[in-house]
Amino acid sequence: MAKLTVEDLELKGKKVLMRVDFNVPLKEENGEVVVSNDNRIVAALPTIKYVLEQGGRAILFSHLGRIKSEDDKKGLSMKPVAQRLADLLGQPVTFVPATEGKELEDAVAALEDGQVLIFENTRFEDVVNGEEVKRESKNDPELGKYWASLGDVFVNDAFGTAHRAHASNAGIAANIAQTAAGFLMEKEIKFLGGAVENPERPFVAIIGGAKVSDKITIIENLLKKADKVIVGGGMAFTFDAANGKAIGNSLFEEDKVALAKQLIEEAGDKLVLPVDAVAADKFANDADTYIAEDGIKDGYMGLDAGPKSIELFKSVLADAKTVVWNGPMGVFEMPNFAKGTLAIGEELVKVTKENGATTIVGGGDSTAAVQQLGVADQLSHISTGGGASLEYLEGKTLPGIAAISEKD
Repeated sequence: MAKLTVEDLELKGKKVLMRVDFNVPLKEENGEVVVSNDNRIVAALPTIKYVLEQGGRAILFSHLGRIKSEDDKKGLSMKPVAQRLADLLGQPVTFVPATEGKELEDAVAALEDGQVLIFENTRFEDVVNGEEVKRESKNDPELGKYWASLGDVFVNDAFGTAHRAHASNAGIAANIAQTAAGFLMEKEIKFLGGAVENPERPFVAIIGGAKVSDKITIIENLLKKADKVIVGGGMAFTFDAANGKAIGNSLFEEDKVALAKQLIEEAGDKLVLPVDAVAADKFANDADTYIAEDGIKDGYMGLDAGPKSIELFKSVLADAKTVVWNGPMGVFEMPNFAKGTLAIGEELVKVTKENGATTIVGGGDSTAAVQQLGVADQLSHISTGGGASLEYLEGKTLPGIAAISEKD
């Protein structure tokens, strides 16, 4: 069944509750707290503007940072976010410094068609009277019910929190007639969901990063679904150790070697591992390096995919029609160990253009790499949710998505 989207709703004159992901970085400037990166606010604008254009009354809310004490609340108000949103929308945004109560209810009642209100950080409800009670984070049923009572319909556009059952997503959805996906959420469901459930083939998954333990369930799930799974980054050395290769001082997880061995045996040629590595004598950009082909000698550690591995990965990707990439191929923050990661980014641009492939990037490091390359806009989809995209790729049901109404 397809999910209900914001375009399926009758919005005119309706109080539209909107869960957005405005968990943005803040900084102090001239004695004032301001938003230092507004990418997440910009990403939500299409849905917000659509609601306003259709005559809806937008009631926006988001979490911001982690709230574990009353002290944490001081620097994490949504007020600077509301100011930035007003600038971007070119219209006033009412900010209500409350998460419940008469001030909020009166402000909602005073809203007119095409107007916007944003209320205080939803995580302020995690600390009440100095005590950490986690009403938002643990989906307090009364809180979800209360927030739902403020609106007529609910639009969830916060994929970044879709893997959490919080009062501000699952709690509201359980207490309101209709819950729809915003445009951002709809795009994530289309691309990530489509890749996992019904990919155009050949389907190649690229999984990198430091630890097997972080990504093991993703690798297991994708081995069932993909035609090839490329494993790179620090986690590849746990697989090398399972294959009996010398790995020198490379990062590896001893307690995962048996599991890596089992995956290698079960996956056969579906699993693609690096065949060489750029080995360094220290974890530094100016390290002494050499290309290690038959294992890594003592005193050296693998910090990037080697040239033969890069060519192997390119050959696997050459005819791909769907590619999902999560995690770097090396320590790409250091220019001398970024070649493998950047080569993957370049190859994805190529298969997108030449094969018409659907190319999806998820996870902070891979996203940073394609932005560093300047090619993010040439790929099909850059996921906005780190943890949520990981859990989607693991095949888990995400509460925030499960709570969206099905189309009739």
